[in-house]
Amino acid sequence: MLLPLWSSWYFFSLYANAAQGGAGYEAKWSTASEDVLDRYLLAKLRRFVEEVQKHLDTYDVASACESVRGFLDVLSNWYIRRSRDRFWDGESASSTEAFDTLYTTLEVITRVTAPLLPFTTEEIWRGLTGARSVHLTDWPDSTDLPADDELVEAMDRAREICSVASGLRKAGGLRNRLPLQDLTVVINDAAALDNFAAIVADEINVRTVTLVDLDSASESDFGVSRKLTVNARAAGPRLGKNVQLAIKGSKSGDWSVSEDGTVVAGGLALVEGEYSLEAVVGEANSIEGVVAEGAANSPQGSSRVTAMLPHNGFVVLDTTVTPELAAEGLARDVIRAVQQARRDAGLDISDRISLTVSGDDDVWAATVAHQELIMLETLSVQFGSAGSAHPLPEGQGVDAVVGDNQPIRIFVKKI
Repeated sequence: MLLPLWSSWYFFSLYANAAQGGAGYEAKWSTASEDVLDRYLLAKLRRFVEEVQKHLDTYDVASACESVRGFLDVLSNWYIRRSRDRFWDGESASSTEAFDTLYTTLEVITRVTAPLLPFTTEEIWRGLTGARSVHLTDWPDSTDLPADDELVEAMDRAREICSVASGLRKAGGLRNRLPLQDLTVVINDAAALDNFAAIVADEINVRTVTLVDLDSASESDFGVSRKLTVNARAAGPRLGKNVQLAIKGSKSGDWSVSEDGTVVAGGLALVEGEYSLEAVVGEANSIEGVVAEGAANSPQGSSRVTAMLPHNGFVVLDTTVTPELAAEGLARDVIRAVQQARRDAGLDISDRISLTVSGDDDVWAATVAHQELIMLETLSVQFGSAGSAHPLPEGQGVDAVVGDNQPIRIFVKKI
């Protein structure tokens, strides 16, 4: 718990002090933001307060700690990462809403976790509020925070999709900064995720997200089938001995779903609660069956990989890497390397720089094609790029590796 809590506080203090041209922004306690990520975090925070209070009221410290760990994962690995650009902006209404939301969240977290982390929360509380001690404050009232169960469930679903899709990228050796063309999400009530498609696309680094209802998914398109499981305990009291016919039918394939949604197995109609229907990915489209062939790692390769979602449904990732996508991926790797060079040089996050990058011809072409993006992301006022014929002199700049172990040299100078 300590590292994500302290990292979140450090992030807030760093960016709040650098906001508004270095003048800093004095955040305040607020739940008024209409941004979807802010609303989600605050609604999740309300649930968090209620959970920890319930656990501590019964002296279940282990479960309270697990609730803290889970919420801090949402805060640091989802909310802050997904909102980073808003904090960097520093002056817009969206930025101030993000600062106020994060301030509110940290203020509540320190009060909730004070009994569990007395010294760390005291340090954060004093720096955050300027008040005397977190241990002299009241326990937070969860009703001061907004409730939005529908939003929380939908966003948690989106996070689940991102987690599974990220696993597909990792299994295929596809770098996070390498953009891909499409992620298809096949789930029940796909329309409920329409408002989150852009968030999923940005998180997984794909150009498009295609949402498909599970009921309309074609086996020929996705290589999936449906599996019927009969719940003998639920169906037994109604069907009696005939429940064995239904179970046998579900296992042998002697079952069907009518147009009105009625499920029939072994000639017996089942009612809701007596069965479960799940999508099953065929072996031809499994992670091992496609990625292991190596097509996903080839710029000319064209393939799709599929993985099941924990609560029914599946995702299909297009692993085709075109030359254009490969070039953008290289450019984003260069950005990451430059940001590290900035930190190593002790530069402030708002410092403007002069930047020179040299590498092989692929790196040079990628930096030329995406020069505007590189300059914007690295705060470069001046930018130069050189290919293998004109490398930076030995000893000038720092070395880094991008793409598939392609060496580059970076020279950063504060302006």
